[in-house]
Amino acid sequence: GDIEAEHDMRIEGHVVGNVFCKAKVVLGKSGSIDGDLHALNADITGTVNGNISTEGILCLKANCTVNGNITVGKLSIEPAANFNGKCSMSNNQTSKTAYVTENNMVLNN
Repeated sequence: GDIEAEHDMRIEGHVVGNVFCKAKVVLGKSGSIDGDLHALNADITGTVNGNISTEGILCLKANCTVNGNITVGKLSIEPAANFNGKCSMSNNQTSKTAYVTENNMVLNN
């Protein structure tokens, strides 16, 4: 089922459902989410099969896997992170869209 939190949270297990957090979510190496993730900020080391939305910073750590689209304020992707989907970055003034291929090539739109 879905998880809702007001404060920072860390996930080290398997979640089937959506995660809504008004603070920071840390998805550990052994953690996985089969559903969407909505948070203020997030650090991903595990696997997300779903869309991610953060108002602040999304950090995709080395060896993580994200299969889904992301919408972020700011994005950090470490080498060896796996991201398959569309990325939309926005702030109050501009909006940019980038497509990331399986080979981690970024194509701006």
